[in-house]
Amino acid sequence: MTGTPQPPALDRELHHPTRLALAAYLSACGEAEFAVLRDYCQVSDSTLSKTLSALEKTGYVSIRKGYLGKRPRTWAALTFTGRRALTGHLTALEEIASAARRAAAGSEGDRSEPDED
Repeated sequence: MTGTPQPPALDRELHHPTRLALAAYLSACGEAEFAVLRDYCQVSDSTLSKTLSALEKTGYVSIRKGYLGKRPRTWAALTFTGRRALTGHLTALEEIASAARRAAAGSEGDRSEPDED
């Protein structure tokens, strides 16, 4: 095997912007109510419901249903597995950004002044 560097491992389940935004928001709190998440992500109820279901299937999010008074409510929380996945995904994104900065800095050093005749 050669020493070719492998590309950073982005998490396919967190790659979509809405999923990433949800995971990031939930990482900063214990749990959040459905309406708060919907408003934060600026998505429809249907889109948020599908997104939360997908993240729940991966084990990244736990869902709790209950009542506030007589009104049904849904809360979501990021699981330990979800926190680990988010950390890994953010690390991979930072590696990509760092590699791009290094490549840009290296290409600036390769430029030479045009010959003056």
